[in-house]
Amino acid sequence: MATYLDGLNERQREAVLHKDGPLMIIAGAGSGKTKVLTTRITHLMAHHHIDAFNILALTFTNKAAAEMKERVEKILGNSEARNLYIGTFHSVFARILRSEAPKLGFPSNFTIYDTDDAKSVVKTVINELHLDDKHYKPNQVYNRISSAKNALVGPAEYMNDYGLQQEDARTNRPMIGQIYDAYSKRCFKNGAMDFDDLLFKMYILLKNFPESLHKFQHKFKYIMIDEYQDTNTAQYEIVKLLGAMHENVCVVGDDAQSIYSFRGATIENILQFENDYDDVKVVKLEQNYRSTKNILKVANEIIGNNKGQIEKKLFTDNSEGDKIKLVRTMTDNDEGKMVADAIQENKLRNHYFNQDFAILYRTNAQSRSFEEALRRMGIAYRIYGGTSFYQRKEVKDLLSYLRVVVNPRDEEALKRIINYPARGIGKTTIDKAILFANEQNLSMWDVLCNAAMYGFRSGTLEVIDDFVTMVKMFQSELDKKNAYDIANMVGKNTNLVKELFNDKTTEGLARYENVQELLNSIKEFTETPSNEEDGEVGDKSLGAYLQQIVLLTDADQGDQENTDVVKLMTIHAAKGLEFPVVFVGGLEETLFPNAMSINTREELEEERRLFYVAITRAKTKLYLSYSNARYRFGQLQQNDPSRFIEEIPEQHLDKSYAGASARNNATSPGLRGNAFERMSKGFPSSNQAAQYSRPGANPEPTKPAYAIPARPQLKEHTPSENFEASDTSNLQAGQKVEHQKFGFGVVAKMEGAAHNPIATINFENNGEKKIMLNYAKLRIIAE
Repeated sequence: MATYLDGLNERQREAVLHKDGPLMIIAGAGSGKTKVLTTRITHLMAHHHIDAFNILALTFTNKAAAEMKERVEKILGNSEARNLYIGTFHSVFARILRSEAPKLGFPSNFTIYDTDDAKSVVKTVINELHLDDKHYKPNQVYNRISSAKNALVGPAEYMNDYGLQQEDARTNRPMIGQIYDAYSKRCFKNGAMDFDDLLFKMYILLKNFPESLHKFQHKFKYIMIDEYQDTNTAQYEIVKLLGAMHENVCVVGDDAQSIYSFRGATIENILQFENDYDDVKVVKLEQNYRSTKNILKVANEIIGNNKGQIEKKLFTDNSEGDKIKLVRTMTDNDEGKMVADAIQENKLRNHYFNQDFAILYRTNAQSRSFEEALRRMGIAYRIYGGTSFYQRKEVKDLLSYLRVVVNPRDEEALKRIINYPARGIGKTTIDKAILFANEQNLSMWDVLCNAAMYGFRSGTLEVIDDFVTMVKMFQSELDKKNAYDIANMVGKNTNLVKELFNDKTTEGLARYENVQELLNSIKEFTETPSNEEDGEVGDKSLGAYLQQIVLLTDADQGDQENTDVVKLMTIHAAKGLEFPVVFVGGLEETLFPNAMSINTREELEEERRLFYVAITRAKTKLYLSYSNARYRFGQLQQNDPSRFIEEIPEQHLDKSYAGASARNNATSPGLRGNAFERMSKGFPSSNQAAQYSRPGANPEPTKPAYAIPARPQLKEHTPSENFEASDTSNLQAGQKVEHQKFGFGVVAKMEGAAHNPIATINFENNGEKKIMLNYAKLRIIAE
């Protein structure tokens, strides 16, 4: 038997050796699914002599795709792996649509709009329809359109569906269908597709053009889909169409890790896979190679409470490991201090590095208390899921120039750079050009190219003509120069790089360095050896580069460099990752599980799956924490412990750990149904419940399953004889105050809503306190 099969366990080998027919691999957390996928691809090529061009593997991150291709190439010892179609759904379909776009009426060099571009177009359409963008919020409308496309509901079907129209009427937004229709037409006119279009248009291509369906059904004889539990309706239908000819469809996933219903993922796709094909072979990978026995036992107990699941039980040959440490703190600030102290303690005692730790939370807002505590202790950290490098203004400015060079119909990019750096084309001229374009059903670029026909003033005409001539000059070099040479030429000739260079402020220097970093990345792209795909060797064009960066996923952008930092991220962002030590914060009712996600059993079970994902990120140590009180939406709220804590058997918990800060500073299935039914799951409603109170919840159980930190020793203060509460409506940071109980202190900062201000005060004898001014009596001490 081939050596690449060595090291596989019995179930992994079974999955690898299966050749023809539908195959479902249920891969538990840490069970080596990437190894199985890559070995199976290798076996098809090496043993069965399947041509690499006939294998399609779809993933959810470019990083996973690159890792798979690299592993196959390493095992085979040749470059055949470069011919594999491995990539994300969006990147593979974008590549196919480039060649097939004219059938759909799009140019082959169509622009791919990122989320910000798409929302900008939505806002433009809302304003052009004379609707109030405060009521028809672009973000909400865009999400609605996105959900529709992922459910394969087009504009016409949307406007003709009674259920959807009733839903929009109920939320007092009856014009969403018209906005969707106008948005789609605007994207078409601009020669642009958004991310969701890459799925939606791919489905339309296969459904409406039999020759294209025939071509790709015969091309992709073996199809493999990673993370199948995260697929949505559009992805499901496309895979069904592509695999209908040979039915050699292999799906890999874990229903217990299905956590993306909010973006249209449908757990039924994996739960119903056996009903979609005849004679499906099912292989369960249940041996975990990542975590200790204690961590896995807790994970199994938690997920066992879900009713909707494929039965499995993870096991491991790893050591028993530490019990899970459960900590209750008084406040969210104390929680942050506990985590920072625990990191420092583990580094000293167990010789861990910063990069061995991850802090996970349910919502991004929770990062603040952890950040502050880490900063105070000088522990390096990085937040994942923040502003992407490619979304920074100066980077996006240059990218917009490059987008216009490739596709001058791209109105969003054109509006961004037509007067940057300033060249005398003001807002009035831009608005006039857009108006003419809309009236004549032309692109804005068409109007600029024929500006003399539209009555612009002579001075403006000259500036417009210079701009058009410059862009056309860049375009004339597209077929002669690679991406870097054109980008470098654009940066110099537009004076964009020079303007940034001349800004000698600290911020200006940072912006200049960011643009240089962008140019460096383009240079690296042009100098990296190319894959040979369909006989096309070495596509180093500007269009190829722009497509590559716009299709980067959050996971791809998060791992920019391997520095020694503690990683902070939401649990959603952590899926697929692993860390030696994991902290899961905020295990409180209405926060985790989230109040917005517990109105049905399906929603609650997804929250529990999210907790399961958090637990199974940990390799050796796991900390769970929650606080008695937490500031949310400007209000100090008292919290009950999460119901998930009650589901953990006590024998697996270490309830003695309180952390240094807590001890020493306790005060701180097919295209099913009609359009409405297809969109109902994961579809954002504007009137979802905002609060939830669990019946029978007891904030003070007689036998708490958590550690209770020591109570603070408050140093009582006797108010001054002349104590008289002051008017604090204009209280400012830096002022000295006296509190009746806490004594004298200095205001560190002011925050909260205007109607409910909150002061952070450093008291001489009682430390830092957050004081709600509507309820506290303070005496302002005059200097």
